[in-house]
Amino acid sequence: MRVLWNPTDQQKTECHMGQFAKVVADIEPTEPDAYAQLHAWSITDPERFWRAVWEDCGLKGDPGTQGLMDGEQMPGAQFFPDGRLNVAENLIEHGQPSDEALVFWSEDGRRASWTRSVLKEKAGRFAAAFSALGIKEGDRVAAIMPNMPETVAAFLGAAWIGAIFSSASPDFGIDGVTDRFGQIEPKILIACDGYRYGGKIFDVAGKLPAIADNIPSIEHVVVVPYEGDNVDFAGDERFLTLEKFMKLGQGGGVSYKGFAFNHPLYILFSSGTTGKPKCIVHSAGGALIQQFKEHRLHCNNGLDSRVFFYSTCGWMMWNWLVAGLGVGSTIVLYDGSPFAMDGRVLFRIAEREACDYFGISAKWIDAVHKSGQHPAVENKLSHVRMIGSTGSPLSPEGFSFIADKISPTAQIASMSGGTDIVSCFVLGNPLSPVYEGEIQGPGLGMAVEVWGDDGKPVRAQKGELVCVKPFPSMPVGFWNDDGGSRYKAAYFEDYPDIWRHGDWAEITTHGGVIIHGRSDATLNPGGVRIGTAEIYNQIEQIPQILDSVCVGQDWQDDVRVILFVVLREGASLDEALIKEIKSKIRKGASPRHVPAKIIPVADIPRTKSGKITELAVRDVIHGREVKNAHALANAQVLVLFRDLPELQSD
Repeated sequence: MRVLWNPTDQQKTECHMGQFAKVVADIEPTEPDAYAQLHAWSITDPERFWRAVWEDCGLKGDPGTQGLMDGEQMPGAQFFPDGRLNVAENLIEHGQPSDEALVFWSEDGRRASWTRSVLKEKAGRFAAAFSALGIKEGDRVAAIMPNMPETVAAFLGAAWIGAIFSSASPDFGIDGVTDRFGQIEPKILIACDGYRYGGKIFDVAGKLPAIADNIPSIEHVVVVPYEGDNVDFAGDERFLTLEKFMKLGQGGGVSYKGFAFNHPLYILFSSGTTGKPKCIVHSAGGALIQQFKEHRLHCNNGLDSRVFFYSTCGWMMWNWLVAGLGVGSTIVLYDGSPFAMDGRVLFRIAEREACDYFGISAKWIDAVHKSGQHPAVENKLSHVRMIGSTGSPLSPEGFSFIADKISPTAQIASMSGGTDIVSCFVLGNPLSPVYEGEIQGPGLGMAVEVWGDDGKPVRAQKGELVCVKPFPSMPVGFWNDDGGSRYKAAYFEDYPDIWRHGDWAEITTHGGVIIHGRSDATLNPGGVRIGTAEIYNQIEQIPQILDSVCVGQDWQDDVRVILFVVLREGASLDEALIKEIKSKIRKGASPRHVPAKIIPVADIPRTKSGKITELAVRDVIHGREVKNAHALANAQVLVLFRDLPELQSD
């Protein structure tokens, strides 16, 4: 297995994690197993570890006298049970007022920049305006917004006064928004009037009255001008322009107040492709300390860092990106298609803004790879020291493409976690080498294991990814889940007192981690479980195929593997290509991975955050209803998979 990046002793010693290891745990960061030692210490003495993270990351607030209570219970453990903090204060009050807090780019090339003093003034006015409209601690503030500065200010304004924030990207339809926000009953909705994607402008203002009608709890709708027409809401007293709303908060005047560590901060939603989305409630302190740990220690972000991660406001990576403000970094926002400028827009922004942390999705990397780009030649990216990837497993070819064609010097930090924990179980670290195709290892404080069918830890074997000890960013619970039954069923039903995340994974001989796909999407031909990522890794090497989705079809008292492929223009799924696909999968994976059927389709269904929806395809080919199709970005393509004659024969 090729080593793609290896830190020097100087890098190990000077990075935040190296200094943390030396000072807090008396571990020499240049030792070959320094990270393994540090991780072992972090899960052996969690109370001391998380208190050290609080101090090292400079969290503002009072940690209280106790770092962990009921630490053997999961769920049930409480971190910093008497601690208090304010999230807005922690994200705003770092560095100097004149420091650049955020930079924004739109798809059509508009740029805006806010200093920390401007961010504080805007967020403070949001907080004061919310208060003026009667929003108080625990009330919900919902947003249908692009990834723009006003969204950050609205979130900080809500957190400032202890309200609970929840956001969705503006491409959600009326039903998709209603299914999400209708469950949490927000008092106020912040929404743009329109947005731009792929060179087209899409209206949002026109659907706002119906959304407000569908959710009776909404008392006020604040309309933010962005890309829409000047819609007149006169006569509907619920609607306010952003200008009128902000005048309510003129002068700010709301002081920071400390809230309990476990106070709800925001509500995130599951993808909702198998029913109504789960409303996952995250705590202020738990999300904050976990994300600070990842930014500062794992990503080495700090006062001089410029952090860019492509995300919409409906994906947890937006929440993660905004947390970068709290370690003093400048965050870079982009709203629009990642394929603008012939797929070069993200690289151009990274170059223009001299971003040292550059984050994207694995599927975007695959698309760039197949487009024939050579970003290292076409852009000046020498300042990029870390390239983050998530959303789906990054294939070995994706790792190699980053190292060979994007940046030969940047650390490749693939990671995996999710909406459920608004952070990562496994991710990069600056003390260990990066092996092709492997995530570097579990996060500090995360007692991650892979279990076999007998419920025991395994190495160099595939199994269920679990976390065997509590961690701060476990959800507070699900909204309206009295007694916590749905929460416990989601994560603790299979293994009592153990978090089962639903990933089919492997811990390698290097201590790295490979995610082979979702457990609920694993294939099971002949009773042998196969991760879909193992097939995708082979398919991504075939240039004629632009995209694919692999599912299991119930067939003759067994399961057979079905592969759907999107072909490059001009390519044909003839016998030669079918033979090449099967040969590649057989040699690169195993004979059991070879699909029984390979079927061409025009497109692949995806969630709003760009993830392939294997379960939706599986439901369609079995004639089952896709219960929440409007959660998909392109639900119309599901019809391509319905009643296919190829699926009715051997």
